[in-house]
Amino acid sequence: MNELLQHVLNAHGGLELWSQFNFVQATIITGGEMFAMKSKPQDPTPRRMTVATRKEWASVTPFGSPGHKTDFTAGRIAIESLDGSVLEERLDPAVHAEAGAVDAPWDALDRAYFNGYALWTYLTTPFLFAMPGFTAEEIDPWIEAGEPWKRLRVQFPEEIASHSREQDFYFGPDYLLRRHDYRVESSGGFAAAQYIYEPRTIQGITLPTQRRAYMRDKENRAIREKLMVSIDISEVAFL
Repeated sequence: MNELLQHVLNAHGGLELWSQFNFVQATIITGGEMFAMKSKPQDPTPRRMTVATRKEWASVTPFGSPGHKTDFTAGRIAIESLDGSVLEERLDPAVHAEAGAVDAPWDALDRAYFNGYALWTYLTTPFLFAMPGFTAEEIDPWIEAGEPWKRLRVQFPEEIASHSREQDFYFGPDYLLRRHDYRVESSGGFAAAQYIYEPRTIQGITLPTQRRAYMRDKENRAIREKLMVSIDISEVAFL
């Protein structure tokens, strides 16, 4: 483990404490232009998200209907009733979700797949970097608004579903997450810069409670007129 990664993990609560938990739960409210572009406009209804800490699994309730929830893993996405009965299901969901352009419509399972891998990634960062198969290397720092940000370039293993195989994470002088860059392969592969705000410490773990993802230009700058995804996070619990 490189020195920067060790500092980052410690700043967010430490790997020893993180390893005591099996799940993260949070209430989320999402919005942004991308969902309308994908013919799945997002309403402001609060939803309860649950993700696993030791493997890639996620579920959100409600989904599309008060009586529905999702069941996500990298190789399968399903929409279920609250008693676990499968209503819709797709194996290898990445193949379907990644087939279209940035404005190609999603169906309900594509939307559920995106929600599952994205929120699993966000709610387990940075501790997922220590999972088997991940590699993280320090790359050149970045200056933004006069503040130097250290950067980790993380390679995601093939068996993990996420935005893209290679993603960059930016950390402030306090080693807390400030920004997250990736390409959204499930939406035409557009380049995104996601900014991280309002960190809170809950049960000893520090995580952001606001995320704002913008399209990113060729100079690695956020296009502020293109707010693609917004996420507000509250009522976090580690179980």
